[in-house]
Parts: sequence; structure tokens; C-alpha cells
Amino acid sequence: MKNIRILALTLLTATAVTTNLVHADTECASKKDIVAVASSAGSFNTLVAAVKAAGLVETLQGTGPFTVFAPTDEAFAKLPKGTVEDLLKPENKAKLVAILTYHVVAGKVMAADVKTMKVKTVNGQSLDVKVADGMVTVDKAKVIKTDLPVSNGVIHVIDNVVLPN
Repeated sequence: MKNIRILALTLLTATAVTTNLVHADTECASKKDIVAVASSAGSFNTLVAAVKAAGLVETLQGTGPFTVFAPTDEAFAKLPKGTVEDLLKPENKAKLVAILTYHVVAGKVMAADVKTMKVKTVNGQSLDVKVADGMVTVDKAKVIKTDLPVSNGVIHVIDNVVLPN
């Protein structure tokens, strides 16, 4: 019986500590801008390199608010071989800017507010947002994590890079 009480107390303590850490991480992230959160996450290295190459760091550190559909490193890896390297070249900056700004919507759109619709991106074209069976897609990319709070908006993680027309 004593062992059960100790185990229960240990589990309760671990749960409380974990809950506090998750809350602290979310609270800490909400005080950082889009670029700072993406840089520290560890899964957006390619995106951050692209944002730097495109000269969009200051923009995404601005007051916003912005909603960013952020492709992971794995999403960028799905592009044909050599695509990312070509896009990062200075002579392809305009194309890179068009692609990256296609992932950004003006305003802060939380997951609870999403419905099937077309939404205008910062680059002027529209994304197809679809909600079906509890899944959200942006063009054909699946939203795999939602509502990462940042000081100047929100990040939603997607599993593919979406490309403008």
C-alpha cells in the first residue's frame, strides 16, 4: 500500500511538472516573434535559411499579426532534389519571396476559426483551405500542428511546401 501511495505521488508530481513545462514553453514562445520561434524549434532550419536568403527576417519580426503556414525541414526535403539549393541563390530571390509569402496570411487565424475557404496570402494569391473529417489542408499540405503562439501572430505547421501559381 505504501508503494502505491509513493507511485501515485510520483505520477502526480511528474504530471504537474510536465504541465508547468508545457505551459512555460507556450508562454515563452508567445513572447518571441515568428523568426525567433522558428529558429529555436529545430524543425524549421530550411525555412529559416530561406527567410534569411529572401530578406524577409525583418518583415516576419514586424508587429503583424501574421498567420504562417510553416513547412518543416521534412516538407522541404520532399521537393525535387536541388530545388531548395536553387531557390537560395541570389538570382532566384524574387521566386523565393513569392513562395515564402504564399505561406503567410495577414492577421492571426487560430485553428478554431478555420473553415473551408480561399484565403488571400501576403503574395496576393489565394490558398485553398479545406476542413474535412477533422483534418485541415492548405492547398494539398496537411496541417500537422496548430496554434503555435508567437508575439506577432500564430504558426501552423504543414507537411509540404505549397507553391503559388
